[in-house]
Amino acid sequence: MTADGLATTSPNKVVSLAEATALVHDGDTIALSGFACARNAVAFSHELIRQGKRDLTLSAAILGMDADLLVGAGLVTRCIYGGGSLDRFGPIQCVNRAYEQGTIVSEYYSSLAVCFRYLAGALGLPFMPIRSLLGSDLLKRLQEDTAPDNVRLMECPFTGEQLVLLRALVPDIAVLHVHMADAEGNARLYGPRWDNAEATKAARQVIVIAEEVVPTDVIRQQPELTVVPGFRVNAVVELPYGAHPTSMFRCYDQDADHLRLYSSKTRTEAGVAEYLDEYVFGASDHYDYLERVGGLKRMLALKADPILGY
Repeated sequence: MTADGLATTSPNKVVSLAEATALVHDGDTIALSGFACARNAVAFSHELIRQGKRDLTLSAAILGMDADLLVGAGLVTRCIYGGGSLDRFGPIQCVNRAYEQGTIVSEYYSSLAVCFRYLAGALGLPFMPIRSLLGSDLLKRLQEDTAPDNVRLMECPFTGEQLVLLRALVPDIAVLHVHMADAEGNARLYGPRWDNAEATKAARQVIVIAEEVVPTDVIRQQPELTVVPGFRVNAVVELPYGAHPTSMFRCYDQDADHLRLYSSKTRTEAGVAEYLDEYVFGASDHYDYLERVGGLKRMLALKADPILGY
C-alpha cells in the first residue's frame, strides 16, 4: 500500500527466453550458474548462439557444458575460471581446443580465487586479498601472461605477510538457473550454490531462469531459501528442463546418453558444427529442442527420485 492507502502492483519481470537473452550485448562479461554437469544454463546458451552474440567473456568457478557450447560456437574471447569438465563424460573439449589454438584467453585461477573476485565486486571493493595463490604457477601465469592487470602482490601493513590482491570482478550479466522464482524475481535454489550468491550480488544485471514461476506467497512461506531477492533481478524466464542435459537437484538427473553424444561430437570441430546444426540452430526454441532429445517420455525418465534428489 502507498501512503495514500492505494494498492500497489508488484513488478512482473517474466519474459521469454529470447527477450531475456537480448539483454546481453556483444563484449559483455557473463557469470554462469552451473558447475560441471550440474545446473548449467544450457537453454540460455542455445539462445545466445541463435542470437549470434559475439566477443563474450565467461566467468565461473567451474565451467561446464553451457560455457563449452558458447566457446564451440565461436562467441567467446575470454574465460575467467577455476577449472572445468563434464564430470565422468569427459573434458570441456571446445574450451580446451580454443585455448590450444589461441582463439580464447584462458584467465585461469583457483575456484576460490574466482569466488573472491566476485565477493569484492559484491561488497563494492576494488580488490580482495587472498593467500592461496602464493607460490603457484597459476599466479605466475596470471602475472606474466593472461591477467597482469587483475592481480597484484603486496605486503600486509599490519602483519608484514605477503598477500595476493585480486581485482573485483563485476559481470555485466549473471545468469542463474533456479528451482523456482516469483514474477518479481525472488528466486529459490536447492542444493549446492557454489559461487552463485557472490556472482549475482556483484553483477550489474541478473537473469533468473526458473524451472517454475510460483506466486509470491509461496516464496514468503520460507524466505530463508531465497538466494536472490527480486530487487536485484532484471528478468525472469520460466523454462522447465532449461538445464538439460545437465542435472537439476530434486528435479531431474543428468541425461547420460545425450552427454555422451555431446562429448563424442565435440572431439572435432566438424562434430561441434553437426551438434549445433541439429540441436541449436535446428531447433526453433527450447521446447523444440526437448522434442529432439526425446520429448516428454525422455524428460519423465530423468525425473529425480524424491528422496535422493537425483
